[in-house]
Amino acid sequence: MSYSQSHYMDDEYEKLFRRMNPPRVVIDNEACKNATVIRVDSANKHGILLEVVQILTDLNLIILKAYISSDGGWFMDVFNVTGQDGNKVTDEVILDYIRKSLGPESCFPTTMRSVGVKQTMDHTAIELMGSDRPGLLSEVSAVLTNLKCNIVNAEVWTHNMRAASVMHVTDEETGSAITDSQRLSLIKELLCNVLGGGNRKRGAKTVVTDDSTHTDRRLHQMMFDDRDYERVDDDDFDEKQRPNVDVVNWSDKDYSVVTIECKDRPKLLFDTVCTLTDMQYVVFHANIDAEGPQAYQEYYIKHIDGSPVKSDAERQRVIHCLEAAIERRVSEGLKLELCTTDRVGLLSNVTRIFRENSLTVTRAEVTTKGGKAVNTFYVRGASGCNVDSKTIESIRQTIGNTILKVKGSSESVPQDSPTRSSIFSGLFKSRSFVNFGLVKSYS
Repeated sequence: MSYSQSHYMDDEYEKLFRRMNPPRVVIDNEACKNATVIRVDSANKHGILLEVVQILTDLNLIILKAYISSDGGWFMDVFNVTGQDGNKVTDEVILDYIRKSLGPESCFPTTMRSVGVKQTMDHTAIELMGSDRPGLLSEVSAVLTNLKCNIVNAEVWTHNMRAASVMHVTDEETGSAITDSQRLSLIKELLCNVLGGGNRKRGAKTVVTDDSTHTDRRLHQMMFDDRDYERVDDDDFDEKQRPNVDVVNWSDKDYSVVTIECKDRPKLLFDTVCTLTDMQYVVFHANIDAEGPQAYQEYYIKHIDGSPVKSDAERQRVIHCLEAAIERRVSEGLKLELCTTDRVGLLSNVTRIFRENSLTVTRAEVTTKGGKAVNTFYVRGASGCNVDSKTIESIRQTIGNTILKVKGSSESVPQDSPTRSSIFSGLFKSRSFVNFGLVKSYS
């Protein structure tokens, strides 16, 4: 039997199994005093945990606790969630969306794709990957403006001297996607030149593709593929700022146990689960606790082939990749929010002003809705220093005091938090962990 025939039969068997065992979703606002409890039971498959977390995260729900178990062919998960206001979720529109997205009607579409430019009906998606440097966002947006492209949405991440972005652009004249192949080729060529301008070792990547994508997951994939988890030498970096990530082997059960302790923040669970999934690990059990300022995550994992972490080199790679996943979205620097009527060249003009005042953008979120542009920037001084208040006031006067708001600085990754007990400590009578030469026994 050929590989394609075998893959087809496996896929058909999975569809049949799901039809015979449809997902079940129960939403309970009475079981917990301070949170809405969402229970999901489903036939198990690789990536299902990420798909559930992604749906809840995209609704901007705060996940306070989660308990995951997926041994065998069944996936069972419990989430305690609240809205952004810290209250239970009572909006029936949101609750109905959760039921439909996670229940029998769902299909959990998750796709991976390569770096590049993607056309849709209403915009063209451009993915950028290259070396970070001061003024890069300003240069990229200026090129797109000169090419008569309007940036309607964009997400920009920087980490470990690398920069990644997913931008949605439209044609300035038509307001729709750009379809001319020669124009797309020119856009890619000029953007690659900009991205490669400060690059010493690695270049930019752009490819045309028609596949769909989830922006945050795509950014993780792009930076992971670019190996941003490989640390550059930085004598000024404070090791205490890194999240506390550890991996040990549970030899009795052939699991590897990953523990993460760090300051909680929005989308933290998505970021760690996304990375484990893309690294081809399966989460069999997990305990998530983020009710306080610190988050504790514990994952019982195996590789997709059924094996635990096999070597100290693999263990270190898992640790470094999870550290990078947590740090990519950490919002270092001063937070600036811009809200104004959208217009072509707006992002180019604003980032040019930042650049002229020696500010570096460490992360950015650009959205356009109903003719309004709502942009969030995290900025630092060009050399990584704090931003002078006089500089900010000068920038606000240039852009408009009512348009640009200062939201204060955000903290970096925190120091270690106290160790917590595992919810799965009572699953088995004893546990034996092998930490690649260091043996620990718990009972």
